[in-house]
Amino acid sequence: MENFIVSARKYRPATFASVVGQKHITSTLKNAIERGQLAHAYLFCGPRGVGKTTCARIFAKAINCLNPNGAEACNECESCRTFNENRSLNIHELDAASNNSVDDIRNLIEQVRVIPQVGRYSVFIIDEVHMLSQQAFNAFLKTLEEPPAHAIFILATTEKHKIIPTILSRCQIYDFNRIRMEDAVEYLKYIAAQEGVAYDEESLNLIARKADGGMRDALSMFDKAVSFCGSTLNFKDVAQTLNVLDYDTYFRITDSLLEGNYVDALLCFDRVLAAGFAGQLFMAGLCQHMRDLLMAKGPAISLIEFTGTLLERYRTQAARCEVDFLFGAIAILTEADGRIRQSSNQRLTVELSLMKIANLGQKKKIEPVEGDYPLPELPQNAPAAPARQPSQVPPAPQPAVQPAPQPQQPRPETPPQPAQPQHAQPQPAPQPAQPQPAPRPAAQPAETKPLISGRSLASLLGEAGTTAAHTAENVAERVIDPESESKLAAARNDIVKYINEQRPRFIVAFETMRFEGNAILLTVPTDALREDIEHSSVELLTNIARKAGIEGSLEFRITLGADNRPMRPIKLEDRIRHIEQKNPLVLELKKSLELEVE
Repeated sequence: MENFIVSARKYRPATFASVVGQKHITSTLKNAIERGQLAHAYLFCGPRGVGKTTCARIFAKAINCLNPNGAEACNECESCRTFNENRSLNIHELDAASNNSVDDIRNLIEQVRVIPQVGRYSVFIIDEVHMLSQQAFNAFLKTLEEPPAHAIFILATTEKHKIIPTILSRCQIYDFNRIRMEDAVEYLKYIAAQEGVAYDEESLNLIARKADGGMRDALSMFDKAVSFCGSTLNFKDVAQTLNVLDYDTYFRITDSLLEGNYVDALLCFDRVLAAGFAGQLFMAGLCQHMRDLLMAKGPAISLIEFTGTLLERYRTQAARCEVDFLFGAIAILTEADGRIRQSSNQRLTVELSLMKIANLGQKKKIEPVEGDYPLPELPQNAPAAPARQPSQVPPAPQPAVQPAPQPQQPRPETPPQPAQPQHAQPQPAPQPAQPQPAPRPAAQPAETKPLISGRSLASLLGEAGTTAAHTAENVAERVIDPESESKLAAARNDIVKYINEQRPRFIVAFETMRFEGNAILLTVPTDALREDIEHSSVELLTNIARKAGIEGSLEFRITLGADNRPMRPIKLEDRIRHIEQKNPLVLELKKSLELEVE
């Protein structure tokens, strides 16, 4: 039995031209080889399976080729043959995941000193370089910065952020992209043709999408699908092999949701669960499907990584979907995806989401109810309109009919009493007084637009002005007690006690207060304290007048001044000096007992 070689190794690119999806990398490397502008250290970083190690090997083979064809190796010289037979002494590969110690780096440094026997360069490819320890990185710095002229280092990693900045600064950094679905599908078609495998477009799209940008993963899935399906790849068999939901499931359930048929959607979801798929996987796939439909509605269709008939199916179904429906479905599914992990009943969470989306699809078919019609504008003739309009609001044509008969109201003379005075009164001269009622209807619309409190802004402003006017009048009418000063002086201790209990922050100002008529003169050290006293002035003056027995108005006169209170001693020496000043006997006691301050 012939040995089987997996497609990832059998069809591994051997030239820059055969590398898939990394043209920006291969073009730069080819130009560097042709111009002889080779750096001593390169860093290849990017997702798994996108060609980092492959490009490193092609680059190492090309720079050692004895008869290169431009930037490509000839595959005929001794250097190329030894490389193809895996016996080249010029190319050294090191797996940093298992060789990440300082001793391993020391062995590498010893190998760097050896001059190549065939070819011009010794190339050292270090894979998964982010796995090196901190000490190994530090031991590698000097050699990486100033290697011998024949040594070139190529570092490959999937996690660039784990590499220390001193290593990054010594390398030329190349960022590899994810393989696009179009490129992956084209390469899978090439391999299927080489292997004689028949396929359909949906199968290769499913494999490329499942690979998520990794060509090595796509080739591994291709081999698995061929092992299951044989020489013909069927879409449903490939989906079963890869354990993914096929696109037909999402198209079918979307059709049911668009029609508002939640029963069919729930039955379809039940079949998905019976097939062994988790509810969270189904919800994530449906959310992605809704996103793709949204992208397929306009010029953003290029963001959908599909080809062939599958792309046409998305375009057709997207034409039947409204943007509001798709936005609402994505919002519902995204919100449910955040709750399903903590949910004790994941099935019910998914089913509720499907019913909500079906409700969005059903709203299109429901005609708007009567309350959804816009209210007609009120006619300017206000007396009879408010009573008639509530009954005439539901039918749409009636607001248009009402303005027509209103100008023709002089025609019917049946109500002579209200109509005749209005037509008869404009003739005499004294009737200009009747335009005065017109301002009243003009003021009424402002009152018909209430605020949250149910009162119009005009009325509130009017009341505010009236209140302010009454307040000013009351202030002007306040009486001053002629004995205010004497009563305040008599109640001084009570006032200070009250301030000390209720407003201790204000005691600085009230300890030195003075009185002048009905004014209390205060001196404060800061503007902040003055603002606080003014903010509480109404309460303070009311309580002070009550304690002093004053029947009249009081006021504060506050001035800004320095705080003249003596500073309390803080240090130990200051405290002892303060005590000695208050009681000289303490000094004599200290001298007699020969006490010292500690």
